[in-house]
Amino acid sequence: MKYTNDHIIKVMEDTGLIPVFNHSDISIAKEVLDASYQAGIRVFEFTNRDTKALNVFIELRKYASKYDDLILGIGTIFTKTQSERFLNAGADFIVSPALIHEVADFCNKKEIVWIPGCATITEVYTAHRLGAQLIKAFPGNILGPNFIKAVKTVLPQVKIMPTGGVEPTLENLKLWFNSDVSCVGMGSQLFNKNDIKSKNFPKLTEDIKEALQHIQKIKNI
Repeated sequence: MKYTNDHIIKVMEDTGLIPVFNHSDISIAKEVLDASYQAGIRVFEFTNRDTKALNVFIELRKYASKYDDLILGIGTIFTKTQSERFLNAGADFIVSPALIHEVADFCNKKEIVWIPGCATITEVYTAHRLGAQLIKAFPGNILGPNFIKAVKTVLPQVKIMPTGGVEPTLENLKLWFNSDVSCVGMGSQLFNKNDIKSKNFPKLTEDIKEALQHIQKIKNI
């Protein structure tokens, strides 16, 4: 792998925001990746949410090679087979919506970062014991910041990234980061569909840049 696992986790924490995106059109995916990078994003999660996802990811991986410091991972992974296919396609990390043992076993053997989705303290504890360096609190809109606080009370060493329901506003981001998350994942709330449809990618860059500025402001308080 190009990056060590510790480096990937550190960049996720330092940046504070991992965009979560999928599109069946590779030209759109490239533009969104560019807009994100120009805003300051250094970790990007493409998601396996349609039949074209693998082919689009393969092309996006090639395209992303122009950025020496961009970490590109794949999300919505449910099986060992999917993990293997995307790892072979160049994924730097694997994200799952659930805690899936076969994915954990595969990624551990390959020594690749895997981020399982967890919604209970039992799942968080199990994921941590299985070696997850970062845990995805999902769905974040259901769990909320108080779930993070509860987990950190009994498992303070665990690093958590909520995804789903995170908004790019200063007020919402403050709620999450004050609950002691390591970073946040953000998809539809970050990428305005109308801007993508109208190909207003400079607006996407500005929106993402603003969210990153909010996060840095919160961290520095």
